[in-house]
Amino acid sequence: MNTEFDMSGKVALVTGASSGFGMHFAKILAERGAKVIVAARRVDRLEALVAEIQANGGEALAVAMDVTNGESIITGFNQAEAAFGTVTVVSNNAGIADTKSALKTDEASWDRVMDTNLKGAWIVANEAARRMIAAGVGGSIVNTASIMGLRNAFAQASYCTSKAGVIHMTKGLALEWARKAIRVNALCPGYFFTEINAAYFSEAEGQAYMNASTPQRMGEMHEITAPFLLLASDAGAYINGVSLPVDGAHSVGNM
Repeated sequence: MNTEFDMSGKVALVTGASSGFGMHFAKILAERGAKVIVAARRVDRLEALVAEIQANGGEALAVAMDVTNGESIITGFNQAEAAFGTVTVVSNNAGIADTKSALKTDEASWDRVMDTNLKGAWIVANEAARRMIAAGVGGSIVNTASIMGLRNAFAQASYCTSKAGVIHMTKGLALEWARKAIRVNALCPGYFFTEINAAYFSEAEGQAYMNASTPQRMGEMHEITAPFLLLASDAGAYINGVSLPVDGAHSVGNM
């Protein structure tokens, strides 16, 4: 595809690819010529995604990966390299939420959110960077943060903290790796209808919340395509260390 967002020759690893943003990003990367490794714990969903990508003429591989487990991440990267070569694009999407007030959030819940959303993204990014540097190539890492990392919301302390951590981690890694030609940026999506929030936004309370927000609606998945590709592709070659809200101005209004 001869556009600014051409991904031909790129090898992209997408975590959290069994649903939501990860699944969407995997498809659009493959459509634009990248060889895509889709990674998550739910391998049956990944295999269905790979079949869909291949049916549309793309190249893809499914790997089981638990981002809270360092050995699982290394194994996934080894499989990716064996199939397609050095990973040069990373889309870090694996994430969970546990909507509870702070006093009802126990230590185990806090750790699950931090280990998945923040520590997992850090391990994946570091593993990717080590391999890019060893291979003498640059690349792009796009971390999926959230507008909840920029602002706060009631009963979301652990999730907001984890995503704020992703934003600051993104800046720190961009600073360290810029001279290695590795860019690290973050997307900060507003509310898009995904598996993680489907139950809430299917109810009257969730719909009322969105109606009172600045955009008065949820984002549609195609509306995050170009922002993601700008950060992932060579079109954004001089964009590094940014955290880009994609939220219809939700984060500058009432939360």
